[in-house]
Amino acid sequence: MISLEQFFDGAPAVHASAPGRVNLLGEHTDYNDGFMLPVATPQRTTVAIAPSGDDHFHFYADVLDETVTFQRQHHAPQGFGSYIEGCIRLMEEHKVEVPPLRVYTHTTLPVGSGLSSSAALEVAMLRALRELTGAQVDDVLLAQMAQQAEIRYAKVQCGIMDQMASSLADEEHMLFIDARSLEHRVLPLPPGAEIIVMDTGVPRKLAGSKYNERRSECNEAARLLGVQALRDVTDPDAVEKLPSPLRERARHVVRENLRVLEATRGVSAQRFGELMNESHFSLRDDYQVSIEELDVITARLREQDGVYGARLTGAGFGGACVALCEKGRAQAAAQAALERYNAGHRKGRVLIPELSHK
Repeated sequence: MISLEQFFDGAPAVHASAPGRVNLLGEHTDYNDGFMLPVATPQRTTVAIAPSGDDHFHFYADVLDETVTFQRQHHAPQGFGSYIEGCIRLMEEHKVEVPPLRVYTHTTLPVGSGLSSSAALEVAMLRALRELTGAQVDDVLLAQMAQQAEIRYAKVQCGIMDQMASSLADEEHMLFIDARSLEHRVLPLPPGAEIIVMDTGVPRKLAGSKYNERRSECNEAARLLGVQALRDVTDPDAVEKLPSPLRERARHVVRENLRVLEATRGVSAQRFGELMNESHFSLRDDYQVSIEELDVITARLREQDGVYGARLTGAGFGGACVALCEKGRAQAAAQAALERYNAGHRKGRVLIPELSHK
C-alpha cells in the first residue's frame, strides 16, 4: 500500500470527492430515457491529482493497491485506469488542456456492491480536473462527461442516473431525474422515514453481467413498439403483444417508470415501501436481474418491524439492497435482518446506517 504522501512525494495540487448513490426507485430505466429517484451515500470516493513532471500518467488506487502508468499519447489498460483516462480525454475534447498527471484514488464505497463506485470515481476525477484547470463545466455537463467516459473508455453501456446522482444528489433528499431531458429536482424523503442499505456479500461486475444484454433487449422492444424509447410507452398493456423475453423486459420498464412518477407526487412511507416491493418483484421476475441472496436479504428486511419495503438497488446480479424504514428504527431493523441473513453462512454487511457496537 502506498500512502498519499509517498505517491506525490509531498502534497497533491488538488483534492476532490464525490458520493456513491442508492437508487430508491427507477431501476434499469435510465438507458430507456426514463425516471429515477436516487439519493447520495455518505460513503465517498476522493481523488488527489498533481502534474506528473514527466510525459506519463501515473494512477494509483489504494483500494486495489494497483498502479497504472502509460505515456500521454497512449491509453490505460482496461481496469480502474480506463475510468480515469476517460475523464481526462473528455476534458480534452472540451478544449481543456490537461497535463500528464499523478492521480491517487481512495474510496470508502464498497466496490461491486451496486452503489456506483465507478460514477463516484468519474465525478470526483472530473471535479478535480475542473479545479486544476479552471474549466467551465457545470454539474450537469460534468455528469454527461462522466457517463461518456464510462461508455467509451470503460466499455460499459451505462445510463445517466449514476453520474447525475453523484454530481447533484445529497444524502438527505431524493433526486428526481428525467433521463431524457435531464430535468432534475430535489424532493423530500417520505415523511417519518429513513433508509437502510445492506450488501449481500456477493460482488457484482457490471460489464461482465447481463447489463448490456438487457439494454439491447429494451432497444429491440422499443423498435417493435414503434417508439424512440420505452419511456414513451405509458400503457403497460401495450407491451403484452411483444414476444418473450422482450415482453417481460418492457413490462418492468414501463411499470417502473409509473412507480417513480407516483412516488414523486408525494406518497406515505407505507405506500413508498409498497412501490419498492413491487419494484423488486418486477426486477426478479420480469427483468431477471436478481439472485437468491438479493431475494433473501430483502425478505429478511421486510420481516422487521418498522420496515416499509425493500428492493435490490443497482443493476442487480449481486451487490446491495435498499429498504425504507420508520425513522429511528433503522439500526435495530438492519442488525436483526443481518443476523438472520448471515445465519445461512453468508457474509452480508450493513452499509447504511453505520451500526453502533455497544
